[in-house]
Amino acid sequence: MAVGVVSAAGAADKPTMGVVVKIGGIPWFNAMEMGIKKRAAEIGVDAEMIGPVSADPALQVQAIEDLIAKGVDVIGVVPNDESALEPVLKKALDAGILVISHEGPGLKNVDWNFELASAKGFGEAHAKLLSEKVPGKGKYAVYVGSLTVPLHNAWADAAIAWMKANRPDLELVGERYGVAENVDDSRSTALDLIAANPDLKGFLAFGSQGPIGAARAIEERRKTGEIFVLGPFSPGQGRKMVHKGILTGGFMWNPAQAGEVFVTMGKMLANGEEIKAGLDIPGLGVINPDFEGRDIITDNLLEVNDDTVDGLADMGL
Repeated sequence: MAVGVVSAAGAADKPTMGVVVKIGGIPWFNAMEMGIKKRAAEIGVDAEMIGPVSADPALQVQAIEDLIAKGVDVIGVVPNDESALEPVLKKALDAGILVISHEGPGLKNVDWNFELASAKGFGEAHAKLLSEKVPGKGKYAVYVGSLTVPLHNAWADAAIAWMKANRPDLELVGERYGVAENVDDSRSTALDLIAANPDLKGFLAFGSQGPIGAARAIEERRKTGEIFVLGPFSPGQGRKMVHKGILTGGFMWNPAQAGEVFVTMGKMLANGEEIKAGLDIPGLGVINPDFEGRDIITDNLLEVNDDTVDGLADMGL
């Protein structure tokens, strides 16, 4: 590992950096690119973002190969497939290039991975907000993108555990429903659950289309203010329903902030600065790194609600 060591390319006054993301041209990564460019201009880094035309892991591998060939000082990556990237990331490290990942806590061949939300913190934040919205007893349902998406199910696990410990008067309907990446499936499942459970009070929908679909069902059944929908969603997609009170809100992290962190950490490592506990890194805050796993995990959550949704949507999210 090249931790705390200047790369073989020699970190000049203006280190060079390429950040390879999952896919180009979508709002999330457009915002990340804005953050990369903004921070690079502020602190003097020659940084670019590479967004493949599709989410094919082979395209990420090729983009990283190209950056190795260019001899950049730092490579950043938001992985589509962690296992597919390990060999090329090892090649980068062996070439003396520093490697930073985001949303890649399972990656081994990196100097550091950083996250702006822990699975536990993300799930619990949504559970706590549902608890605040529902004062009395009743039932709630949980959506995930599918029953095999690790991150969505980790969020759901944390939320359900918090509810069991803190709100035993709110009963979970079924286990969880793997519909939250499809608006129509989320809507139809919500309609069925509303019909079968007159005391249904809320949905925790982990998956970007789940809150949208459940909110549409609530609007159809005229249950606004009676049943609350919480989860991560695109502010641009959900803002009208948020303002109507149909979609209660949720939490997300800011991809532009993640872009800035890539550049900040890239320059720190290129300059030979040591990552240590208690360090205050702009965009992350005071960190407590997992040195064995090479992970830096913080909870920098943004609440999406009636007051914030327009500003987030205007960022292109």
